[in-house]
Amino acid sequence: MSDNKVTLNYDGKSFEYPIVESTLGDRGIDISKLRDQTGLITLDLGYKNTGATISEITYLDGDKGELFYRGYPIEQIAEKSNFSEVMYLLLHGNLPNKDQFSTFENGIKKYNFVADEMKRLVDVFPRSAHPMGVLSSLTSALTAFNPKSVDVSSKEDLDHAAEMLIAKFSHLCAWTYRKKMGLPINHGDNSLNYVENFYKMVFRVPNKEFELDPTVVNALDKLLILHADHEQNCSTSTVRMVGSAHTGLFASVSAGIGALWGPLHGGANQAVIEMLEMIEKDGGDVAKYVDKAKNKEDNFRLMGFGHRVYKNFDPRAKIIKKAADDIFEALGIEDKALDIARQLEKVALEDEYFIERKLYPNVDFYSGIIYRALGIPTEMFTVMFALGRLPGWISQWKEMRLHNDPIGRPRQVYQGATPRDYMEMNQR
Repeated sequence: MSDNKVTLNYDGKSFEYPIVESTLGDRGIDISKLRDQTGLITLDLGYKNTGATISEITYLDGDKGELFYRGYPIEQIAEKSNFSEVMYLLLHGNLPNKDQFSTFENGIKKYNFVADEMKRLVDVFPRSAHPMGVLSSLTSALTAFNPKSVDVSSKEDLDHAAEMLIAKFSHLCAWTYRKKMGLPINHGDNSLNYVENFYKMVFRVPNKEFELDPTVVNALDKLLILHADHEQNCSTSTVRMVGSAHTGLFASVSAGIGALWGPLHGGANQAVIEMLEMIEKDGGDVAKYVDKAKNKEDNFRLMGFGHRVYKNFDPRAKIIKKAADDIFEALGIEDKALDIARQLEKVALEDEYFIERKLYPNVDFYSGIIYRALGIPTEMFTVMFALGRLPGWISQWKEMRLHNDPIGRPRQVYQGATPRDYMEMNQR
């Protein structure tokens, strides 16, 4: 707490509320006694100005275009780390030494399988089922096969729960893809690291020698790192809210998957590809759609440009742009929709209209075109997002439980009918 206070003058009385200091970014006003003292609550639709917790995990500055994981700039993390190291960092607060990293990787590999009964659940879903619905259901179902609740007072219990979910979740994501594509289910390979293992489970086909493509592995590694956590977004807040009722980790993450599914959140990269396909079907006239985007009277919006939080540029987009360039060069892909994407990128980076408004390509733009280049179906994009976001969800859930945050229970301003008496139906 700070010595500074905010004074509220209301109904002839004065009330003081302390300032909560931060190490970076916004400070807060502690209004926990506001309702008891004044009978008032704050009204903040979408919680845009409300801090629901105190966290030590991730910090972003939308005005400066900065993102930090546990204090480390995302540019350094993406360049020098791999996804497993980033998972350890988010979960434990510091980068691991060699022994810690080896123990962590071995802990994940110990759970690098999923019970055979889960395959039957996969079989129940039709191929037409949306992958996010399948993933959410399978994640929730993990609870049935791992019924022991997490003892949050035990570091060993917390570590095991995190390692178990990380290991098994990669299988569920891969199996969701295989179901969508009508392919047989693959199992894990403990000779590979986490991203390589996932890549093999997804893309290995029967009766064909499988080879790891280092360019693809690097791109996947970068994408998962860049999606690993992003402060108190919709899905993360959902995981924390559900977990605040002391709901189990698996069920809390399942709820987070449901939140991520929404087109305003994790579905943004899917919307990018759908836009590109629409432009392609209309003849591929990029200039026409750039003009439509500039026209205030036109409802068309370019998807994947600008960001709700980053008012300058998305720092993750700069990093993943190189991976996208590498993928296109290495795979030599010819795809009209991806060609349209490159034309739109060029316009956004060179046209003064977009530069003045800071409508730069964001991480959703580049992740969408990379996934398409790899042959991943559009409906699977959000599943890939979920795999990357998993360590952030677990870290946030763990922090919330260790802090013993109270159960989430927002208030409301009621504007419905005032009290009235019931009338019999024949009198209405």
